[in-house]
Amino acid sequence: MIDDNELIDEFDDIEETEDGALFEHFNLVVDPGQTLLRIDKFLSNRLMGATRSRLQSAADEGKVLVNKVPVKSSYKVKPGDEISIVMDYPRRELKIIPENIPLNIVYEDDSLIVLNKPAGLVVHPGHGNYSGTLVNALAYHFKELPLFNSDDPRPGLIHRIDKNTSGLLVVAKTTEAKVSLSLQFFEKTTKRRYVALVWGDLQNNEGTITGNIGRSLKNRQVFTVFPEGEHGKPAVTHYKVIERLGYVNLVECRLETGRTHQIRVHMKHIGHPLFNDDNYGGDQILRGTTFTKYRQFVANCFAMIPRQALHAQMLGFVHPATGEEMIFESELPDDLANVIVKWRNYLSNRIAE
Repeated sequence: MIDDNELIDEFDDIEETEDGALFEHFNLVVDPGQTLLRIDKFLSNRLMGATRSRLQSAADEGKVLVNKVPVKSSYKVKPGDEISIVMDYPRRELKIIPENIPLNIVYEDDSLIVLNKPAGLVVHPGHGNYSGTLVNALAYHFKELPLFNSDDPRPGLIHRIDKNTSGLLVVAKTTEAKVSLSLQFFEKTTKRRYVALVWGDLQNNEGTITGNIGRSLKNRQVFTVFPEGEHGKPAVTHYKVIERLGYVNLVECRLETGRTHQIRVHMKHIGHPLFNDDNYGGDQILRGTTFTKYRQFVANCFAMIPRQALHAQMLGFVHPATGEEMIFESELPDDLANVIVKWRNYLSNRIAE
């Protein structure tokens, strides 16, 4: 079984019991000695929690694939068959109330919608956030679509970003699109690029950060990097310095995996927390002078961007209906763009002095 974290970009800050898993993914190859057997029975004998009724429903929705082709639940497995399954997690008892919340729509067609999420908007209902979320907005704007009903707490969601991270999200409008897009995220064929402002001047212009990420053993609200094999799940982040601004750097981050708070945790791990990230220490003055004037400057910067300085700037995937590669980019939000300009001006004044 593949953990749902393989699918997710960055989780909202919620309790573990409300971790918002969207799908269960399974990949397996049928043993050479296997006799012909209905695939729903074969899988129910091998996958914990996968009842025949759930498997039959998944097959009816095209979510059970053999050798990359959808099959019916009556299909007889054969030795060497490569089976992939995508199943929705069982529904939680949570009604979604449609709310007329404006959406910043970048692109939309009959299969999907690409949104530019503002910082401060929670993606889906969870612990402490049962209304005012992106899902509540989607339920209102797409109330005529079968996929968006009050019984599904995560209609159309493929991936997420943190409440206080801004940027691009793709949402499916049909079951077929949801399956196709979720598999692309699972198989890591999507393209995702983030822009972050981090504390400190990185030694190298680019690099790769690796390290298992899991919930901290001391504080369950945050995540940390563990030595390989101890706790957590493997994670890989590639970074490149875009601009050096003295005591802070503007960096581009590309994700190979989608662990919870991955960029935030990995950058802290190498000693460069995101600017004003209150969960990971970036809301303190970590570089610079002790002068009162400088401390006031940083306080003004924090006030300009009262969140972690992270933006999901680029998103790419293959369109589930047309097969066309789609690439979307969004401009930096005003708060991040303005604080970058402020640091540029500070650096220019330092050089001029």
